[in-house]
Amino acid sequence: MPWDRGDANPLLVEWITGRGHGPGRAVVVGCGFGRDAEYLAGLGYDTVAFDISETAVRDAGARHPESTVDYRTGDLLNLAPELAGAFDFVLESHTVQSLPPALHAAATAGVRALVAPGGTLLVLAAAGNPGAPPWPLTREEIDAFADDGLIEVRIEQPPGVADPSAVRWRAEFRRS
Repeated sequence: MPWDRGDANPLLVEWITGRGHGPGRAVVVGCGFGRDAEYLAGLGYDTVAFDISETAVRDAGARHPESTVDYRTGDLLNLAPELAGAFDFVLESHTVQSLPPALHAAATAGVRALVAPGGTLLVLAAAGNPGAPPWPLTREEIDAFADDGLIEVRIEQPPGVADPSAVRWRAEFRRS
């Protein structure tokens, strides 16, 4: 799969290094085959990871048979009630932008709903080449994560990891 990486997203690893982490509850939105979820679990987070694809969730479990991650099939646009406000750390990595632009606002609201009081949201997304899937997020769409009690901590465009010309968003938000 073109979106499957061998390791955790380098922008996540770089961000979390030196910041301190866990213990706490983490969730990975659109977990795919579980690389980021496994990374967070390895740092000591009690980790839930969900994806709308039953195949991805099944394969994530098969790829990581000794995992402590709670892999689930789930829909960001129709969250299970027990997930709302339940996580100290939320990772949204390229999931909102994989949806048609008409769904971005609803998906962003779903992501925001996961963050517990005092929790942190990290958004990783592409920022260029509009018009085709995945649909890159605009600055306004990144700013929209700062709502419903979430405040912007930092929004940056770090250089592309694999492709130095690639433009990316890395945005951190915190719920007061």
